[in-house]
Amino acid sequence: MVLLLPLITVFLVTHSNARTHSLRYFRLGVSDPGYGIPEFISVGYVDSHPITTYNSVTRLKEPQAPWMAENLASDHWERYTQLLRGWQHAFQVELKYLQSHYNHSGFHTYQRMIGCELLEDGSATGFLQYAYDGQDFMVFQKDTLSWTAIDSVAVITKRAWEANRHELQYQKNWLESECIAWLKRFIEYGKETLQRTEPPLVRVHRKETSPGITTLFCKAYGFYPPEISMIWMENGEEIIQEIYYGDILPSGDGTYQTSIALEVDSQSSKIYSCHVDHCDVHMVLQVPKESETVFLVMKAIAAAVVLAIVLAGVGVFVWRRRHAEQNEIVYLPTPRQ
Repeated sequence: MVLLLPLITVFLVTHSNARTHSLRYFRLGVSDPGYGIPEFISVGYVDSHPITTYNSVTRLKEPQAPWMAENLASDHWERYTQLLRGWQHAFQVELKYLQSHYNHSGFHTYQRMIGCELLEDGSATGFLQYAYDGQDFMVFQKDTLSWTAIDSVAVITKRAWEANRHELQYQKNWLESECIAWLKRFIEYGKETLQRTEPPLVRVHRKETSPGITTLFCKAYGFYPPEISMIWMENGEEIIQEIYYGDILPSGDGTYQTSIALEVDSQSSKIYSCHVDHCDVHMVLQVPKESETVFLVMKAIAAAVVLAIVLAGVGVFVWRRRHAEQNEIVYLPTPRQ
């Protein structure tokens, strides 16, 4: 049995010394709770840092970061506890609708993600979407005040939700205004954590992965923030093609790790080096000729040194896709935040 909790994933973005911050709330309802899995879970994140939690066992919204507990009064937690108890009931009702449509029994999930990002250039984005059993169900388009129905199951729901223009405008306003206001507030509360810098430890090594083919690995560990640039160079020239980019993943201690790999001819005499840029630190590591590991020597340079593609982005919800049966359509009501 797999619990579909928020996952961390990445997108390719342009590097900048400014930072992107995000506020995301993930909600998960399950049809057959057990094995330590509550019927309903809600988790809030600023960037990749959990800030709030609620579940159907405790029935309380509680802080998950010290700076949240220190800055928000008890009435905040009481008010949102009541709201989340309402969401818990709504998820039970909506999940039963979907199970009835798909003629499903046993363990199934219903998910919601809502949030916003404050981008490096000062602009902002917002997003709201639903999924059933890890498959996209409905996606809100705030610019057009409409919903995208992923399959025919969601068409009547889309029509019903779009008929309530007041609710659509409310969602748009929350995403563009209130969410950003909360995000800025939380960034100020947690600035010592969220705006710190921890440079990466980087190492390179080579390994023969098949006859005549050697894979070169460049791995970065323990860095924060997650924005980082890593490229391979061959005889001083950047390699654009055939690079394998790993995801930027949390290390479990508030820092991140990632890697890039390159396959080369085992007999090649060319010189390969990994170049890493993180904030104002630039690193160059040359791959050894033999199968050995070389650890990083760091050198600070001007922040203007920016190379290639940045692997970035945290707290993005991953919907696991799978084929769903398509029979009659069901209407699901939309509760508030």
